[in-house]
Amino acid sequence: MSTQLPTHLLGHLFTTEEMRAIFSDQRQVQAMLDFEAALGHALARTGIAPQAAAAKIQSKCNAKLFSMETIAQEAALSGNLAIPVVKQLTSLVTKADEKAGGFVHWGATSQDAIDTGTVLQLRDALDLTDQTLTKLCDVLARICETHKSTLVAGRTWLQQGPPVTLGLKACGWLAAIERHRERLREIRKRVLVLQFGGAVGTLASLGNQGPAVAQALADELKLTRPNLPWHTHRDRFAEVATTMGLLVGSLGKIARDLSLMGQTEVGEVAEPAAAGRGGSSTMPHKRNPVGSAVVLAASIRVPALVSVMLTSMVQEHERGLGGWHAEWETLPEICTLTAGALAHLTTVLNGLEIDSGKMKSNLEITHGLIMAEAVAVALAEKIGRMPAHRILEKASKRSAEKSQPLQSVLMEDAEVRQHLSTDDIKRLLEPKNYTGSAEIMVDKVLADRKQK
Repeated sequence: MSTQLPTHLLGHLFTTEEMRAIFSDQRQVQAMLDFEAALGHALARTGIAPQAAAAKIQSKCNAKLFSMETIAQEAALSGNLAIPVVKQLTSLVTKADEKAGGFVHWGATSQDAIDTGTVLQLRDALDLTDQTLTKLCDVLARICETHKSTLVAGRTWLQQGPPVTLGLKACGWLAAIERHRERLREIRKRVLVLQFGGAVGTLASLGNQGPAVAQALADELKLTRPNLPWHTHRDRFAEVATTMGLLVGSLGKIARDLSLMGQTEVGEVAEPAAAGRGGSSTMPHKRNPVGSAVVLAASIRVPALVSVMLTSMVQEHERGLGGWHAEWETLPEICTLTAGALAHLTTVLNGLEIDSGKMKSNLEITHGLIMAEAVAVALAEKIGRMPAHRILEKASKRSAEKSQPLQSVLMEDAEVRQHLSTDDIKRLLEPKNYTGSAEIMVDKVLADRKQK
């Protein structure tokens, strides 16, 4: 008894239906067929093939007419997907019109169909990614604005430092994501280009009409025609991979912050609750940060995949051996993992539960020690930076050893009292008085965003 192997059991967890559809088997074949249909029209526009042949080729360029199983089996022998796709297409067209069948794939090579097909898939993937990034940035901007003044402990080396605001923290996240949006938009002009060079990149089989056919083909597909084919120059696809890798790295940073802030002992934020979300198979009380976990998983997996794309750039002469093949499943996986991480983080932030009261109480757990810098700065104006630093260092140590509030220790320090009054000390130990330019920075980030 044969059992069908389970597929995509984790698909809903690690990616989205929309991105998975873009890189599905059927969509991949259809993208190659879109290339072949456009090539037929380009040949007709330049007088190489009759219009009737182009129309006949177009009519058969429908992935639903093709056997995916046959393509898969034959690709294992031929070494790529284009060969069996072109074989089936030629058969279908020839059965309908023998003369038209002779113009299928005219002047092209397998890599032209595969690479240009990938470019068409990437165009959809970049469009979808930009749409999701827009939603994520809108959510982050709302958090920045709403919590511009909400105090939270700044943390360095996982230890509490002086206070920041949640708005400033979120603005750090937002500014990073906005930079990635710019990068993804910038690379479109270099990535969304035609690949068409024939056997070795000379288009020799088209005689002196190669450039004209290439331009007509680019026009048909609404792609830019590059100044020459790029069979073994893989920087375009590598740039997509590295840009996605940068994006996922920033998504992972946000997820790390959220998961740390959501620890039981910290309790400043929590992922949105929903039926069946974040439960445990043995601990009924658990509310696990599932969204953050998926984002962090992507941030672990994607860098290794990016390294594959970078390593694959070193290809041989005019057509690569192995390096090109290594890209085929790697780049789609990078895109699908990125989509999943983006979707999860957007959901998490859109429904993020923020406990400003817990943030305030966490600011008080050091009994004023996190404000030592504020006092040291004020004292430095009287006696110099290093003497002030030494005094506050000793006072902080005494406060920690005796479990005594820093305020009490400072009140008992004659040298401190010589320069700072009781009101001065109380004012300096108030967290809301030591957020510097945090709110100004928030306003600047939000203002810059509106101007884009």
